[in-house]
Amino acid sequence: MKIREGIKSDLPRALELIQELADFERAPDEVTNTVEAMEQDGFGPEPLFGFYVAEDVQDGIVGLALYYYRYSTWKGKRMYLEDIIVTESHRGKGIGKALFDQVIRQGIATQCSGMVWQVLDWNEPAIQFYREVYGASLDGEWINCSISREQMIKKING
Repeated sequence: MKIREGIKSDLPRALELIQELADFERAPDEVTNTVEAMEQDGFGPEPLFGFYVAEDVQDGIVGLALYYYRYSTWKGKRMYLEDIIVTESHRGKGIGKALFDQVIRQGIATQCSGMVWQVLDWNEPAIQFYREVYGASLDGEWINCSISREQMIKKING
């Protein structure tokens, strides 16, 4: 197993893994991203995200960790881990931990003050992993909020 930085030609497989995650998270119809959008957003003049892939000699890309930087008014530059995805047939082999550790190394190398991510409240194996392996703090106090592009346009345009 090899962990390496993702490249443009990895994007079709990356999007397949993203869809697999959406299926796992019981939201199969929520993925609207495209390879073309990811190419523009990740490999354009001002990349918005980076990613690492886990590559198996026989099976190709079997895992993905996608991250970006955010800025906290309280903490400064932070690494944001958007998703770690390991294809179902390769789970339980340490691939997720290897990807997680690689993103941590990237955060350290780029002088981040810490790393944040989200986990679904019903994903007990992941919650236990983050607490036991990393001593992570899980904050039940904050509520996630979002609005869609359509909602943004409607609000601004009346």
